[in-house]
Amino acid sequence: MTPMKVGILGISGHFIKRILKPLQKSSLIDVYAISSRSKDKAKNAAEKFDIPHYFTSYEELLKDKIIELVFIPLPNNIHAEWIKKCADYGKHILCEKPITLNAQEAIECINYAKNKNVYIMEAFMYKFHPQWKHILELIQIGEIGKINTIHTTFGYNNPDPENIRNIKKLGGGGLMDIGCYAISVPRYLLQAEPKRVISLMNFDDVFQTDILTSAILDFGYTRATFNVSTKTFPHQKVKIYGTHGIITVQIPFNTFNDVPAKITINTSVGIREINFDPVDQYQLQFEEFINAIRNKIPSPVPIEDAINNMKVIDAIVKSGKTNKWEIIE
Repeated sequence: MTPMKVGILGISGHFIKRILKPLQKSSLIDVYAISSRSKDKAKNAAEKFDIPHYFTSYEELLKDKIIELVFIPLPNNIHAEWIKKCADYGKHILCEKPITLNAQEAIECINYAKNKNVYIMEAFMYKFHPQWKHILELIQIGEIGKINTIHTTFGYNNPDPENIRNIKKLGGGGLMDIGCYAISVPRYLLQAEPKRVISLMNFDDVFQTDILTSAILDFGYTRATFNVSTKTFPHQKVKIYGTHGIITVQIPFNTFNDVPAKITINTSVGIREINFDPVDQYQLQFEEFINAIRNKIPSPVPIEDAINNMKVIDAIVKSGKTNKWEIIE
């Protein structure tokens, strides 16, 4: 398969630190260009990280007809704008989560991209890690019985006022940054949508972003709960409780790519650990998306999933204001 020419909008620290090098190791991916509104930043990044081309504006990158796929790791508040512009230039789109600021915005820009006949997918990389695919299989065959609850905790301590996660107008805050994972996980494992949610949200006095958000998602019989925080000791874990056992995901999201991943399963037979060979979930995500584009088959994660995740986020925000259960619309 011919490597796909990929362009990057912006010089995201997350992209440089976690995504770039794995992509450059793939035979299916050609990281062709990067862009920045600063010429010096664009030039320095291209030279330092062996990226063949750089552009001093996002739109200039989009005008390059060689580029086939664009990755959008920009601040949340401008995702919708650049999704539409990518679609205008006929570029396929992989956009960082959360895809937009709310469900209505997501619906509008996704429909826009569909009308331009380009592929678009939200970048929830964890779904491509073998540990999660195995967990889903275990749940579907009834390994731990009927699922009672799924509990996610995820947090870090980021006091930097210049960081986009702490800037409200850019779509910052714990719910948008990491709460979206805690919503996605039970939806993925149950292959279902919650009926209603209730939440509590604490906000920073200075940043005005949520620094501690807790929620209950009602799936009918099953409930999912989570706590996410941007002002706590760094941690992450997912526990899945069933009538016949418990599955614990030790590092559910920022899974290391150079050591085995591990899950623990506790059933009446005993406790066992399953180790998964080191892989890079970002590389797998790009490769599976590119394979779908090249072979003109459905995207590995339907884009409707992004809309449904945003609907839950919207309801949690609303519940945080009303202190009531909110129906998922």
